[in-house]
Amino acid sequence: MTIRRVLLFLFLVGLALLAWSWRTTVANPVVRQTAVALPDWPQGQPPVRALLISDIHVAGPDMPPSRLERIVAQINALRPDVVLIAGDFVSDKRVATRTYPLGEAAAPLAGLRPRLGTYAVLGNHDHWRDAADARAALSAAGVTVLDNSAAQAGPLVVGGLDDDYTGHDDMRRTLAAMRRLRGARVLLSHSPDPFATLADDVGLMLAGHTHCGQIRLPLIGAVSTMSSYGERYACGRVDERGHTLIVGAGLGTSILPLRLGAVPDLWLVTIGPEREPRTAR
Repeated sequence: MTIRRVLLFLFLVGLALLAWSWRTTVANPVVRQTAVALPDWPQGQPPVRALLISDIHVAGPDMPPSRLERIVAQINALRPDVVLIAGDFVSDKRVATRTYPLGEAAAPLAGLRPRLGTYAVLGNHDHWRDAADARAALSAAGVTVLDNSAAQAGPLVVGGLDDDYTGHDDMRRTLAAMRRLRGARVLLSHSPDPFATLADDVGLMLAGHTHCGQIRLPLIGAVSTMSSYGERYACGRVDERGHTLIVGAGLGTSILPLRLGAVPDLWLVTIGPEREPRTAR
């Protein structure tokens, strides 16, 4: 009888954990906020509110296009100046209840309304599905895709590094494109790993890919971060060597449609000038 009770208890705990994980998976993303001061900020320009999202992974059951539409409305309510998307728009996980064509998956992004535009890089899942189709679908939705290239977004120079995880990145080409423009340099990348060798003249890098672990077990931590650096660049804000890295937890899921200990999030980053030191009177 004792063994049966123990097994029943473990079964009920497992069900409760599964229910909690599903609730976390489909919850509205948490809004995280931070501020980053860049030394190359153009004089006289006001700060910019940049919103980072990543790893949308449109697929059933957890991320149908209708859920993405609701998240787009949540983003618009925050009134960001620019939206930056760090790749992986679709998911082809084996346990998906439904996959969507890239055009249908990206269509809700047309509802974004930042005054300085929406910019994106591709992720490994986008390359595995069809990179050309992904670029076309995003362009149709009004999203500028940066493939080892750069764009001007007000006082920002946004460099888009193509996916490092699948070997499509070209840092030298991306930096050259950024340096041809004038403004504060921000690098957008799917994977956070290139941060380890970030050029001195790029003060801020934004990334995703890790899902902040997606499944984080008590006492153990993340089952996997999909990063060569483990937990070092797995989640959140990292300040290192005079640079800042921000890694989002993403919105959707990969492999399993579940999240545990890693809630979906989006980052609202206020980027502006460094404060001038006060002079003694």
